[in-house]
Amino acid sequence: MKSLFLAAAELETLLVQQRWRYCFIGGIALQRWGQPRLTNDVDLTLLTGFGNEAAYVDVLLKHYRARIPNGRDFALEHRTLLLQSQDGIPIDVALGGIDFEERIVARATRYEFLPGVSLLTCSAEDLIILKAFADRPRDWGDVETIIARQQTHLDWPYILEQLEPLCQAKEMPEIIDRLLRLREAKK
Repeated sequence: MKSLFLAAAELETLLVQQRWRYCFIGGIALQRWGQPRLTNDVDLTLLTGFGNEAAYVDVLLKHYRARIPNGRDFALEHRTLLLQSQDGIPIDVALGGIDFEERIVARATRYEFLPGVSLLTCSAEDLIILKAFADRPRDWGDVETIIARQQTHLDWPYILEQLEPLCQAKEMPEIIDRLLRLREAKK
């Protein structure tokens, strides 16, 4: 895990130098808010907006290798840049632009994972929203651990307010029902 945090810190140095808005999500944020589990990649949201993504992608590709052929084209089409650190650690950069992603970054706070290694991570609520929306078995397991660890500290009105329109866009309102059942089971 130490190498993962160090790779994230190295990436964060570049992001700060560029004065870009970002936060770490996924497995790194889970280490802070849920039950830590082995994770082998660095996930983050980078606010690029819409229309200028190529400028961000090109800078990152000057410092990191793409993990797939035509990584630049893939990133511009799918809004996800798949990189690799010099140590071989996978880095997934979500090119953010919607209002919810703006809020994730605005609400992010620092957390010290190792002595001298402090990273900007999304909130517990935003991590729940991201993982519930992804709707994968592993993500639901992560949601369960976040709820268990954070219980009374979670802002449930915020979670539901942000998740509902995302689920409507995905045409999967059952995600909300599943999340509420998990919440009740952890009370």
